[in-house]
Amino acid sequence: MPENSKPYDLEERTYNFAVQCRDMVKRLAKTTPNLEYGRQLIRSSGSQAANYIEANEALGKKDFAMRVKICRKETKESCLWLRLCDAGENSDLEQERLRLLKEAGELRNIFTAILRKAS
Repeated sequence: MPENSKPYDLEERTYNFAVQCRDMVKRLAKTTPNLEYGRQLIRSSGSQAANYIEANEALGKKDFAMRVKICRKETKESCLWLRLCDAGENSDLEQERLRLLKEAGELRNIFTAILRKAS
């Protein structure tokens, strides 16, 4: 981590969440549902990361709040896709799915707290 980086850099955390979701999807069984849920998970997890970057470049308080609301919405959506993905009999993959589900819940709580402070 670079010296000037904060230890809990939310841009980095949302990026890592998106990368980890992508990597988990690559390991899922290539069933029709997993292919579709995986695509949706990759989109929503990447969107929350991109919108957080946009929030940090907001044009004003309202723009910031709207971007963070989108982050929260996309993170909630990621929770759904994570719940729907089927790890099958692979216990390591199932543990990864549950860990990502927990991280998504924590990110959602962080975005909710940011919104409370911003209003």
